[in-house]
Amino acid sequence: MARDPYQELGVPRSASADEIRKAFRKLAKQNHPDANPGNKEAEERFKRVSAAFDILGDVDKRKKFDAGEIDADGRETARGFSGHGPWGGQPGGPGWEGGYQRRSGPYQSESFEGVDLGDILGEMFGGGRQGRGGAGGGFGGFSQRGADVRAKLEIDLLDAIRGGKRRIAFSDGRTIDVTIPKGAQEGQTLRLKGQGAPGRSGPGDAFIELSILPHPVFRREGEVLVMDVPVTVYDAVLGGKAEAPTPDGPVTLTIPKGANTGSRLRLKGRGLSDSKGHRGDLFARLVVTLPDTVDSELEQIAETWRQKRPYTPKRRT
Repeated sequence: MARDPYQELGVPRSASADEIRKAFRKLAKQNHPDANPGNKEAEERFKRVSAAFDILGDVDKRKKFDAGEIDADGRETARGFSGHGPWGGQPGGPGWEGGYQRRSGPYQSESFEGVDLGDILGEMFGGGRQGRGGAGGGFGGFSQRGADVRAKLEIDLLDAIRGGKRRIAFSDGRTIDVTIPKGAQEGQTLRLKGQGAPGRSGPGDAFIELSILPHPVFRREGEVLVMDVPVTVYDAVLGGKAEAPTPDGPVTLTIPKGANTGSRLRLKGRGLSDSKGHRGDLFARLVVTLPDTVDSELEQIAETWRQKRPYTPKRRT
């Protein structure tokens, strides 16, 4: 048989709803299995305080327990237990109405309505209030599956393309390694089974939403990957070679004669991955670039061209 729930939570019988809730919150965090890995005593203590709160955290159950109608395990008993209610007096005598003893206290002014296991344990897992649909529910649902928890994880663009591992930390101090699949997408949610809040019939799951950070070189444009590649004036005019980065390492590009800013060179299979791991293309956008210092000889060439070969540049994207 379970211990008296008031003793289990360390509160007096006159404790208010808020006092009981605070006591449970403190004990649940202290004895949570994830905060005490391998500690069977802490795990058992966590179960007992949860069971105690299952009684005292429910107004009707608390009334029945105080009236002697249920025991600490929530099982029905002979009302009043040996003819005496736990607050003294005979059932049906002075101070009793409808099977319950009249008294002032938390039943008249306090309520546990709206308290949810996910609200308390969610703080420990970096999540907030969870739904009641079998993933933790209220405290009455704690006898079922534990609550699901949710978190966001920022990843590099290269990890989204190639896959990888990232470690995420929850607010209770737990850390887990998350496997990033190849072709991860912005807003994609990964499900980690059994990594949520504990429950009597097993833990819930963790749902990790991915957010892809901007990259200093590569940018996403729809389904393709694009980068800017600076090209010298003489390579743009005469053709030449330029080294460019890719997610798989540097490559050498062949610059065609007469290349201009905005021209694109296609690098097949060097771009984004889809959900099946198939690689798209990477486009190198050429940017014709002047030297840092323009000398007199270049100025003279430009002046001659302006006089003899005037032209109106077109807007390029």
